[in-house]
Amino acid sequence: MGISFPPFPFPCQLLMFVGLIPYFLVVEKRERLIDLNRASYIMGFFFSLITLYWVGSWQKEADTFLMISGGLLIFVNPVFFMIPTTLLYFSRNLLPRRTAIYLFPLFWITYEYLYMITDLSFPWLTLGSGLSQFNMFIQIADVVGAIGISLIVIYINIFIAQAIQAKSLFPKSFRINIALAIGVFLLVMVYGIFRLSTFKFSNKQVKVGLIQPNLDPWGKWSNIDIHDLTSIYFDLSRQTVDKGAKVIFWPETALPVYLRDGGYNYVLDSIYSFIGKNNVSLISGMPDLIYYKSGDKMPEDVKYSKSGNYYYATYNSVLLFSPNSREIERYGKSKLVPFGERVPFVDQLPFLRDFIKWSVGISDWNVGKDTTVFRIPLMNKDTLKINSLVCYESIYPYYIERFIDKGANLISVVTNDSWYGNSSGPYQHKEMAVLRAVENRKSVIRAANGGISCIIDPLGRTLTESKMFTKTQITGDVYIQDKETFFSEYPLLFPVISSAFSFWVFGIFMMKKLKLKLNL
Repeated sequence: MGISFPPFPFPCQLLMFVGLIPYFLVVEKRERLIDLNRASYIMGFFFSLITLYWVGSWQKEADTFLMISGGLLIFVNPVFFMIPTTLLYFSRNLLPRRTAIYLFPLFWITYEYLYMITDLSFPWLTLGSGLSQFNMFIQIADVVGAIGISLIVIYINIFIAQAIQAKSLFPKSFRINIALAIGVFLLVMVYGIFRLSTFKFSNKQVKVGLIQPNLDPWGKWSNIDIHDLTSIYFDLSRQTVDKGAKVIFWPETALPVYLRDGGYNYVLDSIYSFIGKNNVSLISGMPDLIYYKSGDKMPEDVKYSKSGNYYYATYNSVLLFSPNSREIERYGKSKLVPFGERVPFVDQLPFLRDFIKWSVGISDWNVGKDTTVFRIPLMNKDTLKINSLVCYESIYPYYIERFIDKGANLISVVTNDSWYGNSSGPYQHKEMAVLRAVENRKSVIRAANGGISCIIDPLGRTLTESKMFTKTQITGDVYIQDKETFFSEYPLLFPVISSAFSFWVFGIFMMKKLKLKLNL
């Protein structure tokens, strides 16, 4: 299962359709809850070790706290794999054993969904995301989403595992399970062929420029000359303008300063001068600081400065600079990396804010509340309606749907994956954006500090991409697609049905146990 995820190339992804078979053969032999969960934890541990080893960064420049939290993740993440086997145990007490195993995929995607909506969420190992390079197979994501693909993958594994357990080679159960595995796989492939051959691209396009400055992510936050830094961005941006770019994207936290706090007006002036002279719009990742006075309407997680006697909030933001206006539109990142950008449960336990911090000072962002869609008028009287996700947010399919509901016709991601070196992490992160493109049939563009910057079309095909740790720019045309997909309209259909059924199993099991105790 581990080597079916990027950066291992296709056809390694085919291993995902058989990778869980040994796990299911073991699970079928386990009777007690503790034995089932032990098997899940061991499987989850090695799966996490192979795919998530990079989270601690493990470079000489890396923050000590980042390495500690990354190491702990390898041991904590497998705990969540025990949710499906716990529900399987409950279902075995309510239904025939052979029936219960076929419900396991519903329990698994319940875990994947619940992992996305908690304060500890880190849903990096959603199985559907691992198949991004199997382009024909993932086309069905526009109906079922990445979690729906996880459901399909697990069913195929279970069908084959059940066939293997048949006592002889061609009994009825063997034939049925093999037929189901092949039938489901072929059905998804036929749908993929159909979508790839019949999809109609919009006749509306916009040329974009993606800037990849390749800055040291650690050194950027200390003793850097802002004038020199903006010159790097302007030089790269000018190259895209010369190629016809109308919208330019700078990466996450492009400048390591709070531009709008009043001390960097000269930088703002230079930005407005550049975009005004070239008649382009600029979307940039940027730290943002907002001050509040007593009596103002403040966010719940507002911070207070005792020395200055004022309230304030800081955001990992995206700012839109328009050539014909001095008004800056903004979006504050909402999905913050647990421990990396925000300490879980810090609102309930405020003392954790001072106890856990990165040395680069980015571990305590406030949570953004608005799903902002930037609207940029184009020359042909069309309007580009674009949302800009910040880094980690691109792994959340259901969060993106909030922007699609507001009319977004292009998805952008500003990111900085350089924290993790040339490890699996940046490649996995880039490939997850492929699923977002297919789910919504929207082009996805990524502007990354040190890579991987890219343009992905609505069929999930990467049209162009940068190499890691290169100072470069990408200029290209992207399709503007307005129509919604079935998944865009009903994104929660499969996870909600599965979760409702899982909670029903849990409730009936607990009622049964309670009834037995009362009878005793």
